Amino acid sequence: MNPILKVKDLHVSFTMREEDFDAVRGVSFEVNQGETLGIVGESGSGKSVTARSIMRLLPSPPSYMKEGVIEFQGENLNLKTEKEMESIRGKGIGMIFQDPMTSLNPTKTIGNQICESIMKHMNASKAEAKKETIELLKMVGIKNSEDRYTQYPHEFSGGMRQRVMIAIALACKPSLLIADEPTTALDVTIQAQILDLMKTIQRRFGTSIILITHDLGVVAEMCDRVVVMKKGEVVETGTTLEIFESPKHPYTNKLLNALPRLDEKKKEKRVSRLPEGIDGSIPLIQVNSLKQYFDNGKKSQTKAVDDISFFIRPGETLGLVGESGSGKSTTGRAVLRLDEPTDGEVLYRGMAINRFSSKEMKSMRRHMQMIFQDPYSSLNPRFKVLDIIGQALDIHRMSKNKTERKKRVEDLLMMVGLEPEHAMRYPHEFSGGQRQRIGIARALAVEPDFIVCDEPLSALDVSIQTQIVKLLEDLQYELGLTYLFIAHDLSMVKHISDRVAVMYAGKIVELAESEELYNNPLHPYTKSLLSAIPIPDPRAGANKHRPLKKENEAERKFNVENTVLVEVTEGHWVAK
Repeated sequence: MNPILKVKDLHVSFTMREEDFDAVRGVSFEVNQGETLGIVGESGSGKSVTARSIMRLLPSPPSYMKEGVIEFQGENLNLKTEKEMESIRGKGIGMIFQDPMTSLNPTKTIGNQICESIMKHMNASKAEAKKETIELLKMVGIKNSEDRYTQYPHEFSGGMRQRVMIAIALACKPSLLIADEPTTALDVTIQAQILDLMKTIQRRFGTSIILITHDLGVVAEMCDRVVVMKKGEVVETGTTLEIFESPKHPYTNKLLNALPRLDEKKKEKRVSRLPEGIDGSIPLIQVNSLKQYFDNGKKSQTKAVDDISFFIRPGETLGLVGESGSGKSTTGRAVLRLDEPTDGEVLYRGMAINRFSSKEMKSMRRHMQMIFQDPYSSLNPRFKVLDIIGQALDIHRMSKNKTERKKRVEDLLMMVGLEPEHAMRYPHEFSGGQRQRIGIARALAVEPDFIVCDEPLSALDVSIQTQIVKLLEDLQYELGLTYLFIAHDLSMVKHISDRVAVMYAGKIVELAESEELYNNPLHPYTKSLLSAIPIPDPRAGANKHRPLKKENEAERKFNVENTVLVEVTEGHWVAK
């Protein structure tokens, strides 16, 4: 079989402050017709730089290709002019970018953004391009495509925007599709839809796919062969079965071992060291009939959180899972009164904090903190770490002078696995995992006993996720912390949580002990979430049948009106 793409000894460098940084060093691989090649590795391994080099999309300067050859359909792309590359991009090689939120032009309608590519590469009239665009939107599962054609990106959900990105990439029926982390920002059910869609397209058009990801479950389900990259180099390559069943390189083993698996029995948890006088059987947090409604401005409301109740015991982790829009993060914000709840009450040690004044609530922040989802945007880029963490100490007057303040910040950094000298650096000087550790240190600064962890792992590689989870567990054991752990990664939630609550359309539809929920899910929605999780086993993944779920919420079969939780067995509650 003749390869459609050959990458030979690729070296790519970036000039930074008059010094060269080698991002890709001697990378070689081939992609065959109709094949899916997975490229895996942690952040900074060179995956995306390699992909953009193929498309010639890296800015030059500061980047430049030191050496190597990229051949597409037998032609050397290195020798192509920019004008020739413009004709190859889209028609020969399509690309799905990682973030659909920023990759679409907010000032242009969805229809126009797809039409542009068809008119440019397919020599089609505007009417022909519009007709083809509407068909593409239907093909990628967007209903009412005639109406959607005239809408703007902000009127689409994250999953639907990613479908639009796929439609743009497929508009000119390219022979090769490069998908750069196409599902990283998506929850498990939307991810399943996107992966199924890519498989369908491949079968229909015989498209070759390069899938760049750090999710090995996705690789197991999607890929024929795998390239493993580390620090700009290829450390291992082979068929998907070979990589998963007999990995040769220690780094490949490390990636595979870091992957949480649903079929693994949960490790027994160490009992947290609760402060003296704290009764572990009495809830630290009690949420009663909590509601959070938002006005839409058209005499209608969005019921983001719709009459939910739960409790969390001292030293316990309650996992809160569900797809995007289910109300998870809104619940976390309402519990901390970062958003003012519409109705209901939140009790902390029996005190109704929803009745507290602003001044009283400011004092309460010492006891209740939050770790935010995005380690990139949640840290002030103008502040050094010393001031990012120290600001909380200043507000609550927890340090007598600058020397004591600096010592406390350095102690916190060491507690979360960083170095004391990191206190004098700015956020941009850290990796994503390090930034998340800084966010955890900031939350711990005021010595809280309850922390809302709002998707703290979603922006991180799987091996970094494992480190952060272990850190959170160690801190819980040492300090007696209580967590509300919000996430859409159900595998990770199982391993960190004592109990798990499942949210759908603003309601809690099932709540049970972690092991019980995963072994014996009772609500149809819980079952659908679990069935959508990619299986990190190529043999199981290849035989897995998963019907494509529909984007339209009205067509989902889960009726949550007038939901009442009923205790089916001890501690296992399900909506009836």
